[in-house]
Amino acid sequence: MSYNPIERHLAIEKLVIREGPEGQKKKYYRVRPARWYGGIVTADCVGCGLLCRFCWVSDVVMTRPADIGKFYTPKKVADRLVVLAKKCGFGQLRVSGGEPTIGKKHLLKLLDRLRGEDFRFILETNGIPIAYDESYAKNLSKYDFVHVRVSLKGCNEQEFSILTGADPDGFKLQLKSLEKLIDANVSCHPSIMSSFSTKNNLHTLIERLRQISPDLSREIEIEELILYPHVIKRIQKYGLKYYTAYTPERVPPEQV
Repeated sequence: MSYNPIERHLAIEKLVIREGPEGQKKKYYRVRPARWYGGIVTADCVGCGLLCRFCWVSDVVMTRPADIGKFYTPKKVADRLVVLAKKCGFGQLRVSGGEPTIGKKHLLKLLDRLRGEDFRFILETNGIPIAYDESYAKNLSKYDFVHVRVSLKGCNEQEFSILTGADPDGFKLQLKSLEKLIDANVSCHPSIMSSFSTKNNLHTLIERLRQISPDLSREIEIEELILYPHVIKRIQKYGLKYYTAYTPERVPPEQV
């Protein structure tokens, strides 16, 4: 049975967000350097409102958010990101592992802490909280060092539901988030998980993106399946068939 992605995001927020005297705390399970984007420091958070059947995170992170990670203040996360980035010589930061837009006050306070540090912050999101929260995109527009990468789960409503198990209309929310970001003049681009899509479905999606903004159709990032061992088990469990995929050691340089 499918689930409502908005309701699930709100339910997960109750598990991974805690109010405190120093601001909204959020659960994280590690901070690490990563090879993506040519080098970036990543704070991996706990909790996502989607259950993507190709997701790279471990089963425990995906399905047991109450049992993993620790609560951190925005200041603590910002400090750890900056210290590690300077140590590694990286100029880019991000939050990944879960859905970084869960816990809006936490994220905005984190960005406040990073303002003036001369880093680029890449906000990787499924976009759904940005779509249902009317002010989210406008709030993000205050940070000129933020670029939003909206990861589309497939190329249409049917693929979205197959890949996430969520209601098909959740895909419209993903597209709506891009529309809101464009309207708020927030730097953004769409990333498309295309490994499970036909070329025709991809072309149709590109046209839908063009109708939102010609810039979106020109700035598409193609995301393809990475066959980590637990991902292989996951897609086999759900009987997913893919057209393209790579082992972790053979990801093309242009996708790193």
